[in-house]
Amino acid sequence: MENSATIIHQLDATDSEMNRNNCDEAMPRQTRKIKPTRRSVSGVHPFRGESSIPFESTLERDFLLRAEFFTDILDVIPQPVQIPFIGMNGQSYIYTPDFLVYYKLGGKDYCNYPKPMLVEVKPEADWRKNWREWLPKWKAARRYAIAQGWIFHVVDESRIRDKVLENVRFLERYKRMSFAPADSEVVVSSVQEMGAAPIHYLLARHFMGMYRGEGVAHLWSLLAARRLDCDISQPLNEFTQVWIPHA
Repeated sequence: MENSATIIHQLDATDSEMNRNNCDEAMPRQTRKIKPTRRSVSGVHPFRGESSIPFESTLERDFLLRAEFFTDILDVIPQPVQIPFIGMNGQSYIYTPDFLVYYKLGGKDYCNYPKPMLVEVKPEADWRKNWREWLPKWKAARRYAIAQGWIFHVVDESRIRDKVLENVRFLERYKRMSFAPADSEVVVSSVQEMGAAPIHYLLARHFMGMYRGEGVAHLWSLLAARRLDCDISQPLNEFTQVWIPHA
């Protein structure tokens, strides 16, 4: 008998059968409207100021906040598809996963593009308690994803509420700060010339003495605005290396 952790790991793996390429197909759109509920926190996240993505829990909200930071993520579609499946009781049901994540092509070959990711967001305590009941719909989602050339993941707080999210939340406070555009361009140009530079070097070069405190906030704001990039999974401090984000 397979245990719950084994099942999640199997569902969560990139399947070698995924050889169908649907890169010419149109993106799915939201298939189910999210309604307010008393059982959890629901709302709408303004994703990059370009779209409003509804969420049904704080964990889904944190997933969106985390995804928003990564420049290789093109778009996130909420409630993207409706998948029929047969439950443990033999009855027919419809399952709607939480999100579909699309990635930018970047420097990859068009026919070897980063596969879109169909996502179910679930707290660990919930999936461990209910995995037997939910397994049929997750297997159906995995089969559906394979057929579309996607991958399917079940993600819990261990993959969402990590150091990345902690850093993203830290940078959020600097997102709306305003600095002289000319000063920002000078910093960005310095990083561009060097390829990469540590925070302490940029502070010493552009924000000496009494301007150091303002300089720290300025550099964090450039990271928050995605003018600069870094390894967001590592602690943010004066030794953090920054570079220009890839287009």
